[in-house]
Amino acid sequence: MEEDDRPRPRGDAASKLASEDLSPYSRDELAERIALLEAEIARVEKHRLSAAAQREAADALFRKTGR
Repeated sequence: MEEDDRPRPRGDAASKLASEDLSPYSRDELAERIALLEAEIARVEKHRLSAAAQREAADALFRKTGR
């Protein structure tokens, strides 16, 4: 099974966030939470793109040429 196809483990951060009751938060607190989550998404996306670039470079390095 591909790593991306694996089910998310129970109890991970995203699952905990998704199950949290948001009703106690004010509109300002929710806006702040959204900003923090967007920043985290950007950080994870940057890491994902970096990992993909490293994988592509490794594939290119070890790819057979003309054989």
